[in-house]
Amino acid sequence: MGTSSGSNIHNQPSSKMLPPRQQPRSGGLQTSLSLVTSDPMLSPDGQEPRSNSDNIRESPTESASSRETWPTADTVNGKKMENGKSEIDCPEQSVIRRVSSADKISLREIARERVDLVSEKMHRLPEEFLEELKNGLRAILECNGGSHQREEFLTLQRFVQGRSDLTAKTLIRAHRVQLEILVAINSGIQAFLHPNISLSQTSLIEVFVYKRCRNIACQTQLPADDCTCEICTHRNGFCNLCMCVICNKFDFEVNTCRWIGCDLCSHWTHTDCAIRDGQICMGPSAKSGACPSEMVFRCRACNRTSELLGWVKDVFQHCAPAWDREALMRELDFVSRIFRGSEDPRGRKLYWKCEELLEKMKGGLPESMACRGILLFFQELEVDSPKSLENGEAGRLIAPHEACNRIAEVVQEAIRKMEMVADEKMRMFKKARLSLDACDRELEDKAREVTELQMERTKKKQQIEELEKIVRLKQAEADMFQLKANEAKREAERLQRIALAKTDKSEEEYASSYLKLRLSEAEAEKQYLFEKIKLQESSRASQSGGGMNLHRC
Repeated sequence: MGTSSGSNIHNQPSSKMLPPRQQPRSGGLQTSLSLVTSDPMLSPDGQEPRSNSDNIRESPTESASSRETWPTADTVNGKKMENGKSEIDCPEQSVIRRVSSADKISLREIARERVDLVSEKMHRLPEEFLEELKNGLRAILECNGGSHQREEFLTLQRFVQGRSDLTAKTLIRAHRVQLEILVAINSGIQAFLHPNISLSQTSLIEVFVYKRCRNIACQTQLPADDCTCEICTHRNGFCNLCMCVICNKFDFEVNTCRWIGCDLCSHWTHTDCAIRDGQICMGPSAKSGACPSEMVFRCRACNRTSELLGWVKDVFQHCAPAWDREALMRELDFVSRIFRGSEDPRGRKLYWKCEELLEKMKGGLPESMACRGILLFFQELEVDSPKSLENGEAGRLIAPHEACNRIAEVVQEAIRKMEMVADEKMRMFKKARLSLDACDRELEDKAREVTELQMERTKKKQQIEELEKIVRLKQAEADMFQLKANEAKREAERLQRIALAKTDKSEEEYASSYLKLRLSEAEAEKQYLFEKIKLQESSRASQSGGGMNLHRC
């Protein structure tokens, strides 16, 4: 008999599934999203088949046997503050793209239109618009708007579940947001739209086609543990590791009487569902024979019975010290409802004890004293059990044929259990062998990869050495060219100085020759002027001499 739902059942023994130790609950996102059943052939209560077009009478965000938890307001505010900081730190402003009405797409179009056409449209849309689409679907799944949003969700789900073209091959071409929306509509779980949850494209496709558990925290390949029972084989999307056999829903309650696990097939059932469905009733005791003598749980998966009193005792002995007041009162209420119809003395005593402790706790009894009281009651019940059995057997004689029938039943039951254990062991052996072979192949692949990496490393090392040689050579060439450049620079400077000197000298020579030329020209002009003056004086003298002669005459 188990005590919790989830993957922890692998570590429990096959003879009796003892409750695991109290596990700490994470403070982050807990997607306890057992919303609308993902199996289109199951009704919300998991009893009657229905068609895809039938209306689901259960709210997409409520479940009679599971609760949904989301990030707290502090977490959301913290994320908003972080986003604010990142926006402040980033100096660039985001560009807001306007989407025309022709390019816009609705949830109904995503649910009805072809995958490739919708994907092509969504690739052209900005991220802001796609996020608005997801927010709109989240609001519909939360059903805060009442019956209108509920009807809208049922319409979208009918569109999706009524399509035959949504297969693994076609969904490969889907846009990421388109696939998340389709999975959320099909399963009714809004966790697939949450920004903090990011599953791979392959995982989303497998969830949609019922090849992977829709529980975000489980994500087991289906059928889980390769189970071949009728429920795991024929019920789409059912996971025997975390889902209730009756209501097909899941939650994350652990270390509690809220879940009952079968001792034989390890399938799980909500206690509420088992009580409502009549799976908890009086039945034959494994100790006292075939007559109804104690409360038993009949598993719907394997139709075998498991006793409940020992299971409740194991749960309380392992988990009760870690419960708080509210949890202890809730568990006592579960046990009280389980054993309310009990007809055997021990079950009636347990029922009365639970009712008594509940009344006392409502009156102010500390939870520590109530816990000690129930544990002490189980110890006393265990001590009184052998005596009552001896008294009961001594009080009447058993006929030989009845004794033989009981022995035969016990032997047959033991043989059936041994066969089931043998089959389970063989299946586990085959699975272990397959895992071992896979590990061997993986080791061989890793060894080849290591060899290739070593060869590649050696090759890279050689290439690095060659590159270093080339770098050193180029560095030497660069140094040589730098030296030649320096020499050329010095030679150019020397030639420049020589050119400047020659230029200065040529300018001086030019100035000197120019001055000499001007001087000779001035001398020639001076001589010319002197001769001209002299000629003028001689002509003037001759003129004055001729005039005197004329005057004398």
